[in-house]
Amino acid sequence: MSESSGGQPNIVLITCDELRADALSCYGNRVISTPNLDALAGRGNRFERAYCNSPWCLPSRCSLATGLYPHRNGAYSNFREIPLDPEMPNIYTLLREAGYHTAHIGKCHYAPVPYGQTRPDQTLPYDDFRDYYLSLGIDTLALQDDKQVSVWFMDDYAAELDAAGYLSAYRDATWRKENAKVFPFPAPAEWHPDSWVGRKTCELLEARASEQPLFLWVSFSGPHYPFDAPAEYYQRVDMSLDARVANAAEFDDPSRIHSATFHGRPTGAIDGLGQAPGGATKNFSEAYWSDLRRSYFANIAQIDDWIGRILASLEARFGEDALIIFTADHGEMLGNHGLWGKNNCVYEDVWNVPLIVKYPDSDEARVNDSLCMLVDLLPTCLAAAGLAHDHCDGIPLRARVQSGGAEYVFAEGEGFLAVSDGCYKLARVAQGERQHTEMIELESDPHEFVNRIGDQALQPVRARLGAALTDHLMAHTLR
Repeated sequence: MSESSGGQPNIVLITCDELRADALSCYGNRVISTPNLDALAGRGNRFERAYCNSPWCLPSRCSLATGLYPHRNGAYSNFREIPLDPEMPNIYTLLREAGYHTAHIGKCHYAPVPYGQTRPDQTLPYDDFRDYYLSLGIDTLALQDDKQVSVWFMDDYAAELDAAGYLSAYRDATWRKENAKVFPFPAPAEWHPDSWVGRKTCELLEARASEQPLFLWVSFSGPHYPFDAPAEYYQRVDMSLDARVANAAEFDDPSRIHSATFHGRPTGAIDGLGQAPGGATKNFSEAYWSDLRRSYFANIAQIDDWIGRILASLEARFGEDALIIFTADHGEMLGNHGLWGKNNCVYEDVWNVPLIVKYPDSDEARVNDSLCMLVDLLPTCLAAAGLAHDHCDGIPLRARVQSGGAEYVFAEGEGFLAVSDGCYKLARVAQGERQHTEMIELESDPHEFVNRIGDQALQPVRARLGAALTDHLMAHTLR
């Protein structure tokens, strides 16, 4: 059956930020239950081997929005001043030109955050960023541009939170060093960023009267740190079933990308390092990891509640006339390997993301293990709308599945490049003094504790993966 079944369906993309695939109960998690996402998976396609195209928020989101790898769309860094070009076709402009009303609620992050301007005592203006996002082709925008951004800069959510009298407390908790990014949300749960995004989404859907097809991106900024779930959700988490994956001897090998991060010598490069006692993530206590993980899972339970309400609003407004896609921009280490965050990570914890697709012409539950990537999502949306997608690096997911899946998946970022065939993965980090090459064999080492880059028996695999990376870059840069 074709991606489009008579006319243009409404298209709803729901994303979380920093969500591990295995944090959902439909992917096997037992620490919490995510009944609403489980129900969506029970009516659609659940992909077990979907991969993001960058372990950083900005380049991953820009790849999803353009259907292009980071080196192709130019937005490959969270930190350099290289925002997504408004002149480049993207998910909003392409669908708007085809007659869709385009709406975005929640996090955008298509331009680097000016981290150096942030202040603990003030939330700064953000109008220029909002205007830039609208220039990308968004008709309706309710902006909550990340939990931390909303205490640093006055986006739409921050303005409403301030008017309600809670912004100062949230800003103080986020900046308080002793919290180390883990604290209960210091206001009523209905004012949490993810509750605000869920509420704004339901309000938009319930108020919508136009018959114009809708493209809606619902972008939750949770469960991205700070780990700040409302305390009332803690009771939804069964920590007796939780266990970290860790082996301290892993980082005795200095070739590992995060050896310096773990041991604190001389510098590392992952998000949680700045909170680590003594500048080494090995110094985090088990009590800290437990509090962090409990809050992370509780935040997911909160988001799942709101997704249930959103799905009910969608059904009431559109019936079955909607393509619904759920995914995440990347995962989160969550204390596994003694790390939290995602920067420079090639671990499955970060690279593998949840992906659930509910087509408007099917209610059949399927579990699919075809390799696919987030660059496949824009082609999927365009195909549903009856539009060409030849300019994209990805292909529609139904075509991807019919082809047997991608031969390789790729991840990119500033000084970072990785490839995997689903059995082996090769990663290269080249960031000044940080020079690392890793190769992992997933079948014999599913927790990815051992760097096999020097294993002579695997040199043919290394050569094959290296050639795939070369071909990946040469296809567009040196043709």
